[in-house]
Formats: sequence, structure tokens, C-alpha cells
Amino acid sequence: MKSLCQDLREEYASLDGMVAPLAEADWDKVTPFGNWTIRDEIIHLAYFDGKGNLAATDGASFTRHLEEITNLSNFLADHLLAGSSLTTANLLSRWRNDREALLSALTTLDPKQRLPWYGPPMSARSFVTARLMETWAHGQDVADALELERPATDRLRHIVHIGITTFGWSYANRGMAVPQVPVHVELTSPGREHWNWGPEGAKDTIRGNARDFCLVVTQRRHMEDTNLVTTGDVAREWMRLAQAFAGPPETGPEPGRFRRSGN
Repeated sequence: MKSLCQDLREEYASLDGMVAPLAEADWDKVTPFGNWTIRDEIIHLAYFDGKGNLAATDGASFTRHLEEITNLSNFLADHLLAGSSLTTANLLSRWRNDREALLSALTTLDPKQRLPWYGPPMSARSFVTARLMETWAHGQDVADALELERPATDRLRHIVHIGITTFGWSYANRGMAVPQVPVHVELTSPGREHWNWGPEGAKDTIRGNARDFCLVVTQRRHMEDTNLVTTGDVAREWMRLAQAFAGPPETGPEPGRFRRSGN
């Protein structure tokens, strides 16, 4: 847990380094994610880091919080509105305090301890990985709004893992039958290692770099705007449907919205 939490801490720091130097006006730049501004992105992360700390330290109170949510759409809109009155300095301070409290709580937990959350309860280990994915994905929105290229790191392995394990979820969440066809995934890590999942002899394959795979499963890029290469109908379909996060079915950007990277 300490090693995993350190990776999450570094992901926080990476995003913090992008937003902390911004001029006030830049916080209102619109990102590609649902017309959210950069300010909205940080409000969102701060809010759920705070609720994550509640889930990790007082499960009963977090469960009562869940019971108070009667309309999901209103809840999601209200959490952004509630943070919009904060000054940039206060928002940054809140996010830093909330994420540090969350890290302190998570570091002490057994990796298998179950934590309540907005979907099914999850293990503490999975919870940390999910927060890292969330932070990285919204960090990509910020980088896109600022037209920055973020250096990829081997922390992406955590996000790849979620992308792989949510194969079935991506179908079931849409009311579709989960294919019983194995898919072999072979990715090149930022450190130039080879990461492999699934049986070696599978006819359906996905090959490419880890960053592109993470961009697709978090719905930050359409597969056609990446260098991923798929073989087989199921592999291609999965990359069109992939959704590594909870919630109702979502679709990512249309093809051609982003220039294909050269990584």
C-alpha cells in the first residue's frame, strides 16, 4: 500500500505542477471533457479525494452520505457548483489538504480491506488504483486544454490493469453479452519494457504503447487517433466500447478530434 500510495502521490504532484503556475484566467479554460473548465477538473478531484478520505476513515458516515443522494445528475452538478465559489488559492489548498489526508488514511489500510464507494465496495488496493486513474485522466484533460505534452511514466501500468480488468464491465454496462473470446494485450511501457496480458496464442490482439491504451480505456482518445493496432473483431469492438470507470455507459471523443501522437 505504501508503494502504491507513493505512485498516487506522484500523480497528484504531476497535475499540481501543471495547474499551480497558471494565471487566474487560465483556470477558466475549457477542457475537452464535457465542457468542464480546468477549475472544474480540480474541484471534482478535490471533492472526491475528500469523500475518499471519509470512506477510508468513517464508512458509516460515508454510507449515510450515499443515502442522501437522490438524483445522480443533480449531485454531479451540485458538487461542481459548490466548489466554484472558492478562490484559486483556496481551491488548491483544499485539494492538497484533502489528498494528503486521503493518502495518510490509505497508507495504513490492509490492501484487501473493503471500502464503500459510489458503485460496489472495493478493496483498498483497487481504491488507490482508481484514484490514480481518475487523477491521470483528468490531468489529461488539463494538459489538452493547455496544449501540453505530458511525459508518460510507468505509473500507467496501474491504469492499464484497470483497463484490462474492466473488459467485461465495458460490455455488461451496456447490456451486452460479454464475449467469451480471449484477447492478448501487448504494450510497450514508457520505460521500453513489454507488458503482456492474456493468453499468448489468442487470435484477438491489441498491440501498441501503454499511454495510447490508457487514453482509450479512459475515453480521452478514440482508438483511431492512437497508434494501437488491433487484430480480431472482439479486440476492435472492445476498444470502441472500453470504459475503465464506473457510472452509466459513456462514449469518448469522435475520431479525428485529436492529432495522433508520435509516441
